[in-house]
Amino acid sequence: MLILISPAKSLNLDSKNSLKNFTTPHFSSEATFLANQLKKLSAKDLEKLMDISPKLAELNHQRFQDFSPKFDFSNSKQALLAFDGDVYKPINSAEFSAEDFDFAQNSLRILSGFYGILKPLDLIQPYRLEMGTNLKVGDAKNLYQFWSDKVSKYLNSEPAEEIINLASEEYFQVIDQKKISAKIINVIFKEKKGDSYKIVGINAKKTRGMMTRFIIKNRINKSAALRKFSVENYSFSEKLSDENNFYFLKN
Repeated sequence: MLILISPAKSLNLDSKNSLKNFTTPHFSSEATFLANQLKKLSAKDLEKLMDISPKLAELNHQRFQDFSPKFDFSNSKQALLAFDGDVYKPINSAEFSAEDFDFAQNSLRILSGFYGILKPLDLIQPYRLEMGTNLKVGDAKNLYQFWSDKVSKYLNSEPAEEIINLASEEYFQVIDQKKISAKIINVIFKEKKGDSYKIVGINAKKTRGMMTRFIIKNRINKSAALRKFSVENYSFSEKLSDENNFYFLKN
């Protein structure tokens, strides 16, 4: 079983890092190619391209200028420790044991607009490049075209019979589902608002992180066991769910 999650915009780049195990991103050469293209853009170009503030544009302009094809602890940090958004805070990997990291390394993958797909212990250099960014790359008119075939083939090379989709729609779109041999199971979190159940974006992100932690901590390797997830008063809905879509409701 393989879990897919999205990256985060915010990063924890604190240099204090007791975890010494690491791997290198599978698509590091593609990331270098993207960095070299992005280095040609000014901060003003990045501001317009990414629809970000001038301050963030300057920060990421410098990040692309500093990017190196060599990944080490002087410029990089393991992905699962570096990402620091709403999905990652509930995962709380800072408290993981060595065994937790081993399981995560085998079972968790992070989709990325810059790195394509990452393992938890892959070293990443700081960046900002959302998958939905309208960036033309060579013959590809956007990042979806650039990454789709690469990421889909990568997933098919993994020895997983099931893929648990805990990624956002923006990132999961990069996968060509018709080419994926594993069974894909989408997980949807809804909470009661008035007389109906709705997806609340920020809460859904946090709950994806909670489920990721639940899977890692309980060493879950079959989708059926996900039905036991009951964190934050969520419970599995037999009525709404089917073999490809697992719904969890919160009253």
